Amino acid sequence: MHVKRFEDAAPYEAPNHRDVVGLRLQGFEEGGPENQWVGLSQFLPGGGAGPDSTPFEKVYVVLEGEMTVMTEGAETVLRKYDSCTIAPNEVRTIENRSNLVCTMLVVIPYPSEAKT
Repeated sequence: MHVKRFEDAAPYEAPNHRDVVGLRLQGFEEGGPENQWVGLSQFLPGGGAGPDSTPFEKVYVVLEGEMTVMTEGAETVLRKYDSCTIAPNEVRTIENRSNLVCTMLVVIPYPSEAKT
């Protein structure tokens, strides 16, 4: 078992994101997960990301607040405990349109060149 305490989670910068603090909960470390990493993103009101895509899928789980997720031809609002999967190469934009901080769990497989 690999335990990492919240107080030990390191911040990270995510490309094409704004008004967000990301914390790496698991991944990119000795003894951690081998297939994916887990981040906790805290988006201020008006914060978001994109539009962009990645060659691998990702999962979003909203823990607090709400996040508007836009893909080609679709727009939805995720609220507490709602989740979605963004497919590989699917262009998405996310935006916190509320006046509350949105806390979101993000699960992403490692890029092939960055596996532990």
